[in-house]
Amino acid sequence: MAVITISRGSYSHGKEIAEKVAQRLGYACISRDLLLESSEEFNIPEIMLTKALENAPSFLERYTHGKEKYIAFIEAKLLEHAQKDNMVYHGLAGHLFLREVQHVLKVRIIANMDARAQLVMAREKTTKEKALQLLKKVDEERRRWGLDLYGFEPADPSLYNLVINVEPITVDDAADIICHASELERFKATPESQRALDNLALAAKTKAKLVPVIHDVAVTASNGTVFVQASTNIEAESQVVSEIKEIAEKIPGVTDVKIDIALLTPRFL
Repeated sequence: MAVITISRGSYSHGKEIAEKVAQRLGYACISRDLLLESSEEFNIPEIMLTKALENAPSFLERYTHGKEKYIAFIEAKLLEHAQKDNMVYHGLAGHLFLREVQHVLKVRIIANMDARAQLVMAREKTTKEKALQLLKKVDEERRRWGLDLYGFEPADPSLYNLVINVEPITVDDAADIICHASELERFKATPESQRALDNLALAAKTKAKLVPVIHDVAVTASNGTVFVQASTNIEAESQVVSEIKEIAEKIPGVTDVKIDIALLTPRFL
């Protein structure tokens, strides 16, 4: 029993590897399903959620926290799946959402640019020059995404337990390595690591319910108590506190709500 996240550059066989691992282990394989579930639960068009995961936030989005709202929805659904265990997730950000959970096996799949370009050329019927341009654009967008939202580059090897270069080996070989690693004692849930996951999931669920109403909000959780930090002006403070309590107290698993409001300094012209 394990939770596995597989991060990969585009056109690196990551999807194939993830599906083989899930099939061999009898695990659920999660990727686009997450966007569909998030779209349905939070009534957001799937295209908006896709853009939130693939494109770095614009200046306006950083200012208004627009993209963070959509990512909060996706994170809540992923952590909900992770609580069930026996899951392989392939896609952007899974290793970041679960970075504090010790029993999650975090894998990065890499391939050289030439091999990736060959895949693009075959699938998109394009030239090598255009394939390389596409790959460089996608890689840079994902790099900016990770830095802007989490302060990490997706390619940073320190974020992963296992980095596999698929060039010298086959897709089947890569799947074998991941399956073997998942069976190590190190990646079996303990009461402590499961509690950490449950706390993250409750915090993510609470934040997902709050962000449509209160954009600038941070949430943590510990054994049923959620700690909410928000910013507002003094005139709206009591209303914001009431809204947070009303929303959070209805969430299954929440037993207590602690609120810390940072009052914004008024600007005078």
